[in-house]
Amino acid sequence: MAIVVEARKMTLAERLYLPAVIKGMLLTLAHLFKKKVTMQYPEVQKILPPGYRGAHRLNKDEQDRIKCVACEMCAVACPADCITIEGMETEWSDREKIPRTFQIDMLRCIFCGMCVEACPEDAIDMTDNIELVATTREEMIWDRERLLKNFDETRDQQGTLGQVLRKSRKPFTRPRGDQLPGPPSPGGSGGH
Repeated sequence: MAIVVEARKMTLAERLYLPAVIKGMLLTLAHLFKKKVTMQYPEVQKILPPGYRGAHRLNKDEQDRIKCVACEMCAVACPADCITIEGMETEWSDREKIPRTFQIDMLRCIFCGMCVEACPEDAIDMTDNIELVATTREEMIWDRERLLKNFDETRDQQGTLGQVLRKSRKPFTRPRGDQLPGPPSPGGSGGH
């Protein structure tokens, strides 16, 4: 059996929406007389917080090689489906694959940072570069070379999203068998 709920009768003022309109106009009027703050961009750059999610970059290791192992975890984690990776085998002894192609469609990217969180090698990162300008759609599809160039330009940048995440990440190691707690003793307070 359904429960019938009677709607509350609106007053005349509520039906005319006049009080809501007046409140909105008063709020606009209050902002009209406040002191304006105008940033003289690009001469004055905005100070962005650590972990800001700006332009992507592909990190390099100590030997100046690409860190990416083409595992495609970033592409799987991406909710916008804007990352495309094609792997190839490498002759390097410390990894099996590297990306032949690595593309990010910056027009589809929602800058969520899921790719940075998903990467097990810390190979992808997000900088505080907010100047993402292009004249064609093709220029906004960033390939491997463009992403590596971003690393070279922002190599010394502090406070990237990856750095912030690595600081807050706690190391996890699975306990060995001898470190696991044993079964409760029969006379103990196991609750049985």
